[in-house]
Amino acid sequence: MPLRSNATAGKEMTVREALNAAFDEEISMDLRGLLITEAGFAGVEVGAAFYGLRPVVEFMTFNFAMQAIEQVINSAEKMNYMSAGNTSVPIVSRGAAAGVSAHHSQAS
Repeated sequence: MPLRSNATAGKEMTVREALNAAFDEEISMDLRGLLITEAGFAGVEVGAAFYGLRPVVEFMTFNFAMQAIEQVINSAEKMNYMSAGNTSVPIVSRGAAAGVSAHHSQAS
C-alpha cells in the first residue's frame, strides 16, 4: 500500500477542502476509485433509461439538479425528439431538501 502524502499536513483549510483533499488522495492511490457529481449521476440515469430501466435520481436540491440539466436536455430529451417519440427515456429526478437551494453553494 502506498504511503500517504503529507502535502496537506498542518495546512489550514475548510472542512470542504479537507474532504476534497482526502478524496483526491484516496482516488489517486486506487485507480478503481470513482468520483461522481450531479452531471455524472444524471448521465448514468439517462444511460440506464436508454437500456430500458426506470431510474430515479434524487438530488439534494433543485439547485444541484440544474448542474446536471445538460444531460437531461442534450441526451434524454433530444433522443426522444430525434426518434419522433419512438425512443422513450423514462427518468425521474427529484429534489429531497426543501427551501435550501438559494442558500446552498455550488462550489466543489
